[in-house]
Amino acid sequence: MLTRKQHELLLFINERLQQDGVPPSFEEMKDALDLRSKSGIHRLITALEERGFIRRLPNRARALEVVRLPEDAQPPKPARPFAPSVIEGSLGRTQAANEDEDPRHVVPIPVMGRIAAGTPISAIQSRDHTISMPPEMLAGGEHFALEVRGDSMVEAGILDGDLALIRKCDTANTGEIVVALIDDEEATLKRLRRKGASVALEAANPAYETRIFGPDRVRIQGKLVGLFRRY
Repeated sequence: MLTRKQHELLLFINERLQQDGVPPSFEEMKDALDLRSKSGIHRLITALEERGFIRRLPNRARALEVVRLPEDAQPPKPARPFAPSVIEGSLGRTQAANEDEDPRHVVPIPVMGRIAAGTPISAIQSRDHTISMPPEMLAGGEHFALEVRGDSMVEAGILDGDLALIRKCDTANTGEIVVALIDDEEATLKRLRRKGASVALEAANPAYETRIFGPDRVRIQGKLVGLFRRY
């Protein structure tokens, strides 16, 4: 028998897995259940795990899997493969290709949503539209695009509203501008610096402080390879 909060959390996690392919962040769970702190979410997840409703998966972002639902709920649908986690945006939506355009000469790039170039924002996946790119602008590998929100990277020439072209990767050299996922919950666009065993995410705006994390708290999801601006 589940408590009301346990039942609500289980259904919320399952709904997000069906919609987005990844479970919600702890911050989103806390807000959805109207709790004051994430510690309450940790207790609810532990209780659901002990009762066999969810399972933690090793070495994966927000590693939760719904094993079963209460008898009065629908069975969970399989989760989609992992994709970069960002907030839904509207920039870059395109109309159907012109009849005269040769589709062999363009590559569709998914616009995954918004990325913060400022205070990190909750990471929520979205991939409902694409932009078309000529293949000569892509250096191989998988790419995606992000709508930039914030002003922390202005001195690197990255402005609010720009569309950033990102090549998907999980490693980057110091000095490169990357999409970083912090604590598997927050995504941001910053310049990567390595300070010994620590990872620094450096803004390109003196109004923002450099944030330093332990190496296990930051995962690289891609690095900046292009930038587009609408006038």
